[in-house]
Amino acid sequence: MSEDTTTGEQGYVAGFACLVGRPNAGESTLTNALVGTKVAITARKPQTSRHTIRGIVSGERSQLILVDTPGLHKPRTLLGQRLNDLVRETLLEVDVIGFCLPANQRIGPGDQFIARELAELRRGKRTPVVALATKSDTVDKKRLAEHLIAIDQLGDWSDIVPCSATRGDQVSVVGEVLARHLPPSPGPLYPDDQLTDEPELVMIAELVREAALEGVRDELPHSLAVVVEEIVPREGRPDDKPLLDARVNVFVERDSQKAIVLGRGGSRLREVGTNARTGIEALLGERVHLDLHVKVAKDWQRDPKQLGRLGF
Repeated sequence: MSEDTTTGEQGYVAGFACLVGRPNAGESTLTNALVGTKVAITARKPQTSRHTIRGIVSGERSQLILVDTPGLHKPRTLLGQRLNDLVRETLLEVDVIGFCLPANQRIGPGDQFIARELAELRRGKRTPVVALATKSDTVDKKRLAEHLIAIDQLGDWSDIVPCSATRGDQVSVVGEVLARHLPPSPGPLYPDDQLTDEPELVMIAELVREAALEGVRDELPHSLAVVVEEIVPREGRPDDKPLLDARVNVFVERDSQKAIVLGRGGSRLREVGTNARTGIEALLGERVHLDLHVKVAKDWQRDPKQLGRLGF
């Protein structure tokens, strides 16, 4: 970034944007496309984002800090209620909101619920809301046009932008439109080369959780938590071949779920470890030995003490 933008050059803006939508509306994938790296957990199962993961997009005259939240949904457990509360708290703190409405799904009661929540928020705080027609690459032009009309009729939006995060269509336009609603700033809020403010242990846990969610039954994501116990350098390794030992626990609620995660003879857990290790090594820049264990914490989603112990 040029020197003038870091010293309060006229026209510089910086602030926070929040992407919301019903579960799997494309918020996390869009965050990753905008940031240009894998930050938010993006497995294709409901309720996959547990943390408000910030992706930081630094431009020549703007810095957009993206806050990715779990999809809003009707809570069935204490965890579900806490996730919804987390979303609402986030909405009150950001400068602009992106409402993700996937083009390959008709607008339904879940979208209408979120639209009402956003309308209520705008009455109190007048936060601008940009409607994002995500997954535009999955439909033809006629269906996309119908979807954009339906979005327009759903509420009063500051802008409406169709986009495809997986194909890269109009991703830069999304960033520009969101940045248009940010407040003036004397300079960046984060260093130019920073992509996220999530602690490394949290990101490692998310990578393991994403790998564990791939290819499992729909009910399992709501019952799976990951805790990184420690990451330590392996003693006695040569300086030019360091190795990190990572000990990670995967928690489920029932013995039957443990069997799903383990797979026959532990085959699935080994696959989870292989897939997660690739992302962890890319994040840390070193070789990693991943020691995974699956444990049962019965009904942890409904137990306030266990929720706190598992980081919720």
